[in-house]
Amino acid sequence: MNIILGVPYEAAIKRIIEKGYAGNQTEVIRQAILAYERMLEEEELMLVHKAVQIEREEIEAGRVKTHSFEDITKILK
Repeated sequence: MNIILGVPYEAAIKRIIEKGYAGNQTEVIRQAILAYERMLEEEELMLVHKAVQIEREEIEAGRVKTHSFEDITKILK
């Protein structure tokens, strides 16, 4: 696979290699992809936590009706 990134990205890759963080261009791209994936996973996790917090606040404020486990099992029978 050949990728044309452009001058600023190629310069960044070169600096990363020169600093010794990676041995070649492929390693830089691999590390960047894994770092991006981790960043996305962390962002998704943060959004889930935020949504859960909002829902908990809604429940605690009494704006959402809740059901006990027993109520749910009765409904499902």
